[in-house]
Parts: sequence; structure tokens; C-alpha cells
Amino acid sequence: MTAAESGSVAPWEEQKDGVSLQGKVAIVTGAASGLGRASALALARAGARVVVADLDAQGGREVADMVDGHFRACDVSDLDANRALVEFTQERYGGVDIALLNAGVATGCGVGEDFDLVRYRRAMGANLDGVVFGTHAVLPALRARGGGSIVATASLAGLAAVPLDPLYGANKHAVVGLARSLGPALAPENVRFNAVCPGFAESRIIDPLRGMLSEQGLPVIPAEVVADTVLRIVAGDGTGECWFIQAGREPEPFRFRNVPGPAKPVGV
Repeated sequence: MTAAESGSVAPWEEQKDGVSLQGKVAIVTGAASGLGRASALALARAGARVVVADLDAQGGREVADMVDGHFRACDVSDLDANRALVEFTQERYGGVDIALLNAGVATGCGVGEDFDLVRYRRAMGANLDGVVFGTHAVLPALRARGGGSIVATASLAGLAAVPLDPLYGANKHAVVGLARSLGPALAPENVRFNAVCPGFAESRIIDPLRGMLSEQGLPVIPAEVVADTVLRIVAGDGTGECWFIQAGREPEPFRFRNVPGPAKPVGV
């Protein structure tokens, strides 16, 4: 029985769709389950050495064993924890080439009577600070390698209005804006920054929504589809892109309309 058949995916086995990441080192946050887990497995299949980061130590260690990698407990809302994660990876593998900043949580409150400061801070800390802090921490390591790839997990909620969870929409829109802005800003350093924006995809975040999704006949996107898209982004050459993933459609970069420029004075 191969490692893949037993559920383990040693990084020298089963390269995914011809994508080779041999010799590359990847950090994946929120990797103990859902989209992070699937992405860690996909990166390992493509040949990358993977450091699995999560607050869920049991799940994280299980995934690390599956990819023949290392686990590191990390609260992504803590800047020093992000720095320590990068240092840990450098100590184990000598550098970092890829960072998937995937950790995220549901908001659990709104802005009216149900507003809860603790829940708000937790959501913003994981979903936005985790991307900003992770980027800040990993940039020196990527520069030391001559460049690299950062992929942030946003959401379709970062591309559309989310009346039922405006705070989640706010932090995911922020990640989209960061990707669009940092992509061209970091390009001269050969560092690519992109975002992946899945709809309702297989993860813990959608657990409270499963009944509603089933009643409305809305399919849940397999985590592996998101992971395959992450691989495409890492293996590509685009930057500043926000790839949407929606059931029944081929994932691709979202085409933002250009913001209108200032009107020319009449007669000019």
C-alpha cells in the first residue's frame, strides 16, 4: 500500500497535475482541517516540504504526519507567533518559498444589538490580522530566497455583499484589497501575492449553515477544489489576483471593473 492509499501523502509521491514544487518549502496556517488541510496535502503531493500551523494541536500533528512535515502551534492573530512560525520553518528547512495564509473563523455577531467585542476582535484578528501579520513575518524569508509566493484565503464574501454577516464580509473584502494592492507593490522583489475566494466550501466555518445550504439545494465546494486552485496560483506567474471558486464554474481570477478616473474638463 502506498502512502497515498493509506491516507498519507509523502511529498515525493503523486505530483499533482504535473505541478512540481520539489525543493520548495511551504507554510500553511489553519492547516489542521478543511481548506488548509487539503491544501497542505496538495502542496506535499507536488513535492513541497510543509510546515502545518494551527491552534488545533491534535489535528495539526495528524496532518503534519500525513505530509511528512512539521507541526507548529500558532495563533495567527499574534504578530510574535507569526514571526516564530517563520523562524521555526527556517530552522527546520532552511528557508521559506510559499506561504498559504489560510487560518480564519466565522464572525458570530453583527453590528447591532448582537455586537460582541470579543467575537469581533477574534474574527478580525484571525481573518485580517492573520494575513497582515503573516505577510509581514514571511517577507524577509521570501526575500532571502530571491522571491516566493503568498496566497491568502479570502472568500466570495470578499467579492460580494454579505448582508447576513457584514463583519465577515468586511474582513474578507479587506483581504481582497490587500491582495490587489500588495501584488503590484511586491512584484519588483519577485514576491507574488494573490488571494483565493471560495464560495461555500467544505470547512468548519460552514457547519452552522449546512442545513440551510441543503434546504436551498446549494452545493458545498469540496476542499480539494480549493486546494487545486491554490496549486494553480502558486505554480503560475500572476500577482494581485483574486481567484473566485464557485460550484459549477471553472476557478479563475475575478475581473474587477476599472474605477472611473477624473473626468476631463469640457473642451480639453
